Amino acid sequence: MSDLNIDSPRGALRRGWSAAVGDYAIAGGWSLRGEALIVGDTAGGVYAFDGKSGATAWERRGIHEGGVLAVAIHPSGTAFATAGQDSRILIWSAAEGQVSRAIDVGSGWVENVAWSPDGQWLAASCSRQVRAYGADGAEVWRSDNHPSTVSAIAWSSAGELATACYGRVTFFDAPTGELRQKLEWQGSLVSMALSPDRDIVACGSQDNSVHFWRRSTEEDSTMSGYPAKPSALAFDGTGTLLATGGGEAVTVWSFQGRGPEGTRPGVLEFHVQPITTLSFAPGAMRLASGGRDGAVVVWSLQKDGEGDPIGVAVVAGAVAELYWRPDGRALAALDAQGGVTVWRVGNR
Repeated sequence: MSDLNIDSPRGALRRGWSAAVGDYAIAGGWSLRGEALIVGDTAGGVYAFDGKSGATAWERRGIHEGGVLAVAIHPSGTAFATAGQDSRILIWSAAEGQVSRAIDVGSGWVENVAWSPDGQWLAASCSRQVRAYGADGAEVWRSDNHPSTVSAIAWSSAGELATACYGRVTFFDAPTGELRQKLEWQGSLVSMALSPDRDIVACGSQDNSVHFWRRSTEEDSTMSGYPAKPSALAFDGTGTLLATGGGEAVTVWSFQGRGPEGTRPGVLEFHVQPITTLSFAPGAMRLASGGRDGAVVVWSLQKDGEGDPIGVAVVAGAVAELYWRPDGRALAALDAQGGVTVWRVGNR
């Protein structure tokens, strides 16, 4: 897959385990506080692997007709939700792999699903609407139609949900669905990341730029010059750094001081094909990047956005997603060839 000629993990990435699912491994996450890794594939299968050994704990093939599109792990780690092309959301028990609630959304793909930080609410987007459900799966409210298909959803807090679509980011009150704030910009927004303090909203745009707002002032700014649309975005746990894709290099903007306006970003170069996913390690200035080249790189970053690669490995297909185990001591990669790979992460 890759031209990087790397035959084994190096540096901070150390050999762990690998497994395979039935098709493109598209989404997942760590459940049971890292004891299991959940994976959904584009053939509609859902799998659970033992977090330490990689042994299959259970598998349910073809559960979503047409394929899985999204997976969200409940904050407790004991349950998770899947969404798919069959217009359904399923709520699962992580340990047993049993569906406790099936939600029929209607018609259209359910492309995004996310639990609130306290686990009391489940949000999902289907076409131009977003819907909120209680923890038991009962619908609480649904939005009016957005101007276009909802491209991303995220919880800014336990009581507030954000959505992105063409021309705007919208914030809704979780219990009622009432509009709290609307940030507008003429452009198609394809990705979204929220800073931990809830004040900064960053969105990748179809016009190969990153647009962001400060909610407290509603002032906005644009960071342009990307060779492709930035579909991968991630804030670190302090909200100091925003890592962005949009090409073969990872561009990292620093919000310390008066940044990022008027400053130069860190540019992290290693991948030979565009970045597909980015993920910061919990509680550390470590960033994992994955690309179409199948490369997975762990970077050690400074507060100005500069950094160095400290671990690298290659998987069989384009990297779909990266998930740090909650303790930060293991990293999982899902790839387009149906591969599931987990590395132990050292201190280097």
